[in-house]
Amino acid sequence: MAATKGGTRRNRTLVGRVGLGGGEPRRPDRIVVGGIKFHAYHGFTRLEREVGVRCSIDVEMVADLSRAVGSDALAETVDYRKVHELVLEIGRQGESFHLIESLAGRIAEEILRRFAVDEVTVRVRKETPLLAGIVDFVGVEVTRDRSFLGRAGKKGR
Repeated sequence: MAATKGGTRRNRTLVGRVGLGGGEPRRPDRIVVGGIKFHAYHGFTRLEREVGVRCSIDVEMVADLSRAVGSDALAETVDYRKVHELVLEIGRQGESFHLIESLAGRIAEEILRRFAVDEVTVRVRKETPLLAGIVDFVGVEVTRDRSFLGRAGKKGR
């Protein structure tokens, strides 16, 4: 603590803001794999399904990374190379989806099934959408947590 009264107050305020003094809850750890790009055949129109579109996928996974931080061991975390492979497998070599919402949902569900994460957010951007005007992209964001797997199983998936 600082020797002056003003300094002490500043330090307490700073500690409270960053969550170190019990003020705010700590934000969960995250692993991000961003900008996975590939050409795929997803879309509602026949042209998109025949000619294809360029897709860009971001995956953000919430997991406790404390053990990985302490051990520096790959076995204690999610291997993002395998996440990348899974996204490409579903996005390029899997079924063709009419909606990018469905593509994002399938990726999220498979990540929850295969990796030790608590929550996943998948952003899918179609960078070459067939529209009458010019846009950089159209996209969706889907977030799922472990409770989704139990609900999905009850629906007969």
